[in-house]
Amino acid sequence: MTDPRAAKDAARAQARARRDSLSDDRLRAFAADALRDRFLEELVRPGFIPDGPVAGYWPLGSELDVRPLLLHLKTEGRSIALPVSGPRGQALTFRDWDPALPLVAGRYGIHEPGADRPEVVPAVLLVPMLAFDRSGHRLGYGAGYYDRTLDALRAVRPVLAVGMAFAVQEMGAVPCGAHDERLDWILTERETLRFAQ
Repeated sequence: MTDPRAAKDAARAQARARRDSLSDDRLRAFAADALRDRFLEELVRPGFIPDGPVAGYWPLGSELDVRPLLLHLKTEGRSIALPVSGPRGQALTFRDWDPALPLVAGRYGIHEPGADRPEVVPAVLLVPMLAFDRSGHRLGYGAGYYDRTLDALRAVRPVLAVGMAFAVQEMGAVPCGAHDERLDWILTERETLRFAQ
């Protein structure tokens, strides 16, 4: 019988290598802009995105850059938040992001709003990942931050979880366990996937 943890570790290594192979800056910029446009045309304009704050993320390494989308939403008057990493094993918290203010280096060296920025409870959560499949599962980095965050948020009120990825990050089946939270949507530069919850 295959060890689920070993299967996830192997899948992570393969997925990271695939995502890291996208080294062309023009392709990465094209994907960021295409994803922004797809989000606006296929989720915002038809009314699938609820009112309330949108929590994005500051890209780490080869993650897809959602900042063009966040900046656009900010100019339209949306409240935008970025995650703040606490101790491993706990849910993320989110703070209001003002692009005019400097960010600080967080727990993993990721840029995040300072402690002086107000905390925000998102209605929409943009989720980074290493890989995804067509059943709405994502493969994260193994710390469980987003799974715990989605579980905590969904216990209080509905939150829309939108995975953001390059098309090349798709895999046949993501190894998953009982505590892995499914996404509501996954967007890539090529397509939009919606999952019934």
